Amino acid sequence: MEYPKELVALVAERSKDFQLEGFIAGQGPTHPKLMLVGEAPGRKEVVNHIPFSGAAGKELIQAMASIGLTRENTYITSAVRSRPYKKVERINKRTKENETVYPNRTPNKKEILAHAPILDYELVSVQPTIIATLGNIGLQRLLGPKLQISESHGKIYHGPVLELNNELNQYQPSKEEYTVVPLFHPAAIFYNRSLSEKIKDDWLTLGKLLEKEEI
Repeated sequence: MEYPKELVALVAERSKDFQLEGFIAGQGPTHPKLMLVGEAPGRKEVVNHIPFSGAAGKELIQAMASIGLTRENTYITSAVRSRPYKKVERINKRTKENETVYPNRTPNKKEILAHAPILDYELVSVQPTIIATLGNIGLQRLLGPKLQISESHGKIYHGPVLELNNELNQYQPSKEEYTVVPLFHPAAIFYNRSLSEKIKDDWLTLGKLLEKEEI
């Protein structure tokens, strides 16, 4: 997606004090079958500018394909559009020398708030019929900080979502209403294989909802 230059400049200014790198635009059509809202880009996405192009992306594309979705008919974005990283000093196991690495990390609430104008703009511009959040970050950004994906996954929500107020300093309910389906983050399967059936069932729920909407 092409964002207004002033919007990108605004988010850059709001983000300047955080450990973030790059800027990856959301990708996909307007009025799509589905909008997916993830967490933040990782190292690979910063290089190739393709959302969900790493290991988690392979899991995501397989899940999408299981209900007839592709990158071409799905809009993919995230709560934060830059890669959050941390600075880690360690000893290289192979060389035994000190080194500095910059691994991915989960974005914090201030970073999510800083990037909120982008997601708000995407919601208005893309006008998705259905939104699926991937993991806790996307879920909490749109539906509130008290929700947990372990309890909310697969439950269909219809109503307002959170958007920035006019002062751009906190969230408020949107006037528009959306249908939202919280899903586990595709990387969750790497850490807990027992989630496999729940993840499959949630995607089937989403698939049936998409069919019902006839989109």
